[in-house]
Amino acid sequence: MPRRGSVRPKELKPDPIYKNRLVEKLINRAMRDGKKSVAQKEIYKAFDLIKEKGEDPIKVFSKAMENIKPSMEVRPRRVGGAAYQVPMAVRGPRKESLAIRWLIFATRARSNSEFHTFAEKLTAEIMDAAEGIGGAVKKRQEMERVAEANRAFAHFRW
Repeated sequence: MPRRGSVRPKELKPDPIYKNRLVEKLINRAMRDGKKSVAQKEIYKAFDLIKEKGEDPIKVFSKAMENIKPSMEVRPRRVGGAAYQVPMAVRGPRKESLAIRWLIFATRARSNSEFHTFAEKLTAEIMDAAEGIGGAVKKRQEMERVAEANRAFAHFRW
């Protein structure tokens, strides 16, 4: 926490092709070693693969993000020397950040046997997430299950 006021979130410009802020966040998160142009090519290639399947990439991506965004999470709270996992609602910007992080992680965790490139893996993960299945959606379900299991400690929320 800073001593001088609050930290303002950085304004992100929308991506050049789809003019979407979430797509730009996805590109920035998928980027490795500062190679943004490589990440951009891979994500746009994945969106082109979705388009080849006869669907609108932005609509499919938005549906996938809605299915991945968590509503509850657990945060540790120290009460009398013990740390409790207290369930709390997730704030808006954090929902997006977690969803994009989980999407990229699930994409990278996919096996190489059926898909070869990052774009193919990302396409499959986005399509699965839009249908409500896939690694990123499982991660959200598990996080919400943990929050539900720790509902007894909800009174420690303040």
